[in-house]
Amino acid sequence: MNLRSFFTTIEIVRFAKFAVVGFVGLVLNTVLLYVLTTFVFGERLYLVAAVLSLEASILNNFLLNEYWTFKDRVVSGGFFKRMLKFHGSRVLGAATSIVVLFLLTEYIGLHYLLSNLVGVVLGTAVNYLTSNFWVWA
Repeated sequence: MNLRSFFTTIEIVRFAKFAVVGFVGLVLNTVLLYVLTTFVFGERLYLVAAVLSLEASILNNFLLNEYWTFKDRVVSGGFFKRMLKFHGSRVLGAATSIVVLFLLTEYIGLHYLLSNLVGVVLGTAVNYLTSNFWVWA
């Protein structure tokens, strides 16, 4: 897919769907982060809670993207291959989210939930590009 076709109406709608899926994942991530930090691990282990909540949101987002956002794509390989590629493609996005969470919380002094929100937003562009051009290409 080239850049010109990327900006077609279909791709704009696809990105809107991707954004909705991302928002659902963000809500899931944030709620789980809060619950795990507040009731399970405590605030000292917020990074452990962040990793677990991130994994839950990645699985959620894969399923929603598989069956809604990219359902029209004919892709070689099976479901589990795409799921593995999706996970692999999230390494950079997840690293971005976690590093931003850590830096903003530890060095800027933002609350961990706000830092997490900023990190997730910054990782979204990377996640969409890898989904569109690799996982469901």
